[in-house]
Amino acid sequence: MRPLTEEETRVMFEKIAKYIGENLQLLVDRPDGTYCFRLHNDRVYYVSEKIMKLAANISGDKLVSLGTCFGKFTKTHKFRLHITALDYLAPYAKYKVWIKPGAEQSFLYGNHVLKSGLGRITENTSQYQGVVVYSMADIPLGFGVAAKSTQDCRKVDPMAIVVFHQADIGEYVRHEETLT
Repeated sequence: MRPLTEEETRVMFEKIAKYIGENLQLLVDRPDGTYCFRLHNDRVYYVSEKIMKLAANISGDKLVSLGTCFGKFTKTHKFRLHITALDYLAPYAKYKVWIKPGAEQSFLYGNHVLKSGLGRITENTSQYQGVVVYSMADIPLGFGVAAKSTQDCRKVDPMAIVVFHQADIGEYVRHEETLT
């Protein structure tokens, strides 16, 4: 377990900023204590400093995980967000997409969101902007990337993809052996 390097921090913050923008500062400086990001086995964990100091007594090879896994670095040093970060990203999301009840199951199986399943979308969402996907009951289901801007979504055909799938809460069941 070690702190992130400058380059790793930059890459990770750029990815998270796609979804929550300048609210990134609220993630680190919280009223209930100071939180930080730590790297362990190519995975980035979001952990309170108090728990991190307690975990310093455990050797690195015996430590399985610490705090909440936000994502991992790939072999090409790109950062990939995990679904476990959704509970922390959703409250601060700048751009949101709500999908109809009929499209929820399709999204939770790992498919993209089609225009026919789109309920609402935040105004002024640009193309390729990171979005958090919600059900119509305001339950966060996952996150993705907007394939079309808000204006383009109004005039595309019903079978066009409007949100590219990145991660969803169905991954807890589909990939439970690899999520840590």
